[in-house]
Amino acid sequence: MATVISIDDSEDPRLADYVGLREATLRHLLETERGVFIAEGSKVIRRALEAGYAPRSFLLAERWLGELSDVLEPLDAPVYLVSEDLAERVTGFHVHRGALASLHRTARHDVAHVLSGRRVMVLQDLVDHTNVGAIVRNAAGLGWDGMLVSARCADPLYRRSIKVSMGTVFSLPWARLPEGTDIGTVLHGAGFRVAALALSPNAVTMAEFAGSLGPEDRLAVLLGTEGHGLSKDWVAAADAVVQIPMRAGVDSLNVAAASAIAGYALA
Repeated sequence: MATVISIDDSEDPRLADYVGLREATLRHLLETERGVFIAEGSKVIRRALEAGYAPRSFLLAERWLGELSDVLEPLDAPVYLVSEDLAERVTGFHVHRGALASLHRTARHDVAHVLSGRRVMVLQDLVDHTNVGAIVRNAAGLGWDGMLVSARCADPLYRRSIKVSMGTVFSLPWARLPEGTDIGTVLHGAGFRVAALALSPNAVTMAEFAGSLGPEDRLAVLLGTEGHGLSKDWVAAADAVVQIPMRAGVDSLNVAAASAIAGYALA
């Protein structure tokens, strides 16, 4: 079984992977440097382990030791047993789920693998990890085959993204595009029709576009950043600009909500 080690000092260097989990900039630097990511909650931890991610360590309140004993049993990784107060001091927030794991970050899929699917969502420069996690969950739950994220898009393996995705980020194939990717060339070259969700005088409605799809069409839907939407280059690369008809003076939906509607209507 994994080695259980009780720790009562928040400055213990063995807890370094868990420091400042609410500080996104710090975490990006630390997790990139160490090649790790953090999973929160017993269900998410289980899904990460079942997907084949190798654990580096666990940070658990005592009440979770029994709950996770079956998955800890075969592992060769330290389990740091701490009080909930100490966990809060280390992480910077109240760890109400009482269970964290640091796992080795690996690129499980590449762009070519994602583009072997039939339905793909493509995210450009989203900054909100909650939105990224919600889109992952929508794509997985609605039967899409994968997701691509731009070079500067928020991290799907950031703790908050993982939590909001309910661990579906471990099962949905996804990959990060290289900086400067010509999105039109990549997607059209792989045989996809490309739809950009954007505001435009030339846009067609979601229903109109769905009606134009043939049974053999492969589709990539482009989703843009929360503030400014898709760049002009990405919109220009699309075969069609698509929008969801709105009322009451509202011009658009949150990008995660829009992805859910598109994911259902265009599946």
